[in-house]
Amino acid sequence: MLNLGETRSVHERDHLLLTPDSFVRAPLPGMKGATAIVHVAPAVGAGFTQYTAEMEAGGTLGTVPAFTQRFVYVIEGSVVVEEGKKSTLAPGGYAYLPAGTPHTVTAARTSRVAVIEKAYKTLGGAAPAEIVIGKEQNAPPVALNGDEWLQVRALLPDNAAIDFAVNTMEYQPGAGLSQVEIHVMEHGLLMLDGGGIYRLGDKWYPVQKGDFIWMAPYCPQWFCAVGKTPARYLIYKDWNRHPLA
Repeated sequence: MLNLGETRSVHERDHLLLTPDSFVRAPLPGMKGATAIVHVAPAVGAGFTQYTAEMEAGGTLGTVPAFTQRFVYVIEGSVVVEEGKKSTLAPGGYAYLPAGTPHTVTAARTSRVAVIEKAYKTLGGAAPAEIVIGKEQNAPPVALNGDEWLQVRALLPDNAAIDFAVNTMEYQPGAGLSQVEIHVMEHGLLMLDGGGIYRLGDKWYPVQKGDFIWMAPYCPQWFCAVGKTPARYLIYKDWNRHPLA
């Protein structure tokens, strides 16, 4: 039956909400046994690219230009990251691969991974960025602004050599941000569990597991978890660089 053109997906000047019913899949150059759902890219005004890669067993991601960093987070399945040594990542496992790092990402079985790619902005005096391999479960949770019902896990180290941050945020039912945030950083956000209400600009949207949100710089933003289970998302922001850089 036709859906008569209905969707929760929205594209506004300063934000984007993409829901699974509107996802379009296509392989990116160099992918083998894999396809990509490109959620956001410079074509919409973003300073980074984020996509979900759906990989068959043995499937691989393509390469990236030498100036590009890559962050990989496993949603489902298992992948092997090889960058001189091999690391097997299960759900919640992640890898940060600095610009210029030769590497491969291969699915050990059918898998879904979130991938963030960004051209690197150098910072004078900063030591070169290093490879990071980790597990979300090992990142210590920190109460945001002292609110124990809202926990943040920083997946990347506090290191000026890295020009972006990736966190997970988990909200207990009914928990919400303490303010409407308006700031220079942009965000890419993938809902991992649960759902709630997101304010973007002057509009309010129901969101749930599987949805993706892009927030441009200075987009007013606020979230509250709704339902009987916690809401959790993976969130990117540009970081550690002067706005004039």
